[in-house]
Amino acid sequence: MNTPELDLPMAVPATGLPARVRIHEVGARDGLQNEKATVPTAVKAEFVRRLAGTGLTTIEATSFVHPKWVPQLADAEDLYPEISGLPVSLPVLVPNERGLDRALALGARRVAVFASATESFAKANLNRTVDEALAMFEPVVTRAKGEDVHVRGYLSMCFGDPWEGPVPVPQVVRVCRALLDMGCDELSLGDTIGVATPGHVTALLTALTGAGVPVSALGVHFHDTYGQALANTLAALQQGVTTVDASAGGLGGCPYAKSATGNLATEDLVWMLRGLGIDTGVDLGRLVATSVWMAAHLGRPSPSRTVRALSYQES
Repeated sequence: MNTPELDLPMAVPATGLPARVRIHEVGARDGLQNEKATVPTAVKAEFVRRLAGTGLTTIEATSFVHPKWVPQLADAEDLYPEISGLPVSLPVLVPNERGLDRALALGARRVAVFASATESFAKANLNRTVDEALAMFEPVVTRAKGEDVHVRGYLSMCFGDPWEGPVPVPQVVRVCRALLDMGCDELSLGDTIGVATPGHVTALLTALTGAGVPVSALGVHFHDTYGQALANTLAALQQGVTTVDASAGGLGGCPYAKSATGNLATEDLVWMLRGLGIDTGVDLGRLVATSVWMAAHLGRPSPSRTVRALSYQES
């Protein structure tokens, strides 16, 4: 069936924006780790394959965290060999040296560590202070770089914390600088509970570049709790950011912060970027079909507005 909506939106470029954005797809990891029911390994593998077929080039595959903490991703050793041959980047989370060992043993070439900008979340998520967590990550990053492995540093609670409230910009800058100084190749700035607004995004990015953090090393990770994820993304693009995290179908949240609702939906992001004339390399029709397929396995409709709009038109 011909779907006119897939020829929309009309591309009307805006000045001061990048020509291309790399989408760091997190649905298979950040999305599925928050599901109450465990998704079978075969379904996860097929999800990643379908995502790869949409033109996405970076798909976060799984997490080598102890199964006790994230039981939904306890099958990392079984899943990764099923998808490792795909022609895309497949980063994985590693919490410590043991997690790195597990990832390297399977041939992973891109890993991520996950830090916190606040003491409360560091305690809840890692049972450590911010500085203790950084000390734990340092040998992980050093060893990974020694193996010529790309390292991403996630930083949670960059804009607000459910226990501490507003997070001072200099506090975030300090931890970002520490992650870069220990060797991280890129950073992902997380709005874990979705409280950021565009002015705050602009202020943080301005402070980071002022502290010598190159914008080329920064990505953004917005949750849509208050409906601000796309507006915040646009503010980041205006500051020169070209890497945006998103989750197919809007899956995900954060198991350690109950006020964290779904991630920015990849389809909603692609729709906006297409309208701005920004290239992503992603086939929106295939992406929508993939999220509809996954929603059927999860037994509920996708929260993505674009998925709902386009799948309704196709039905």
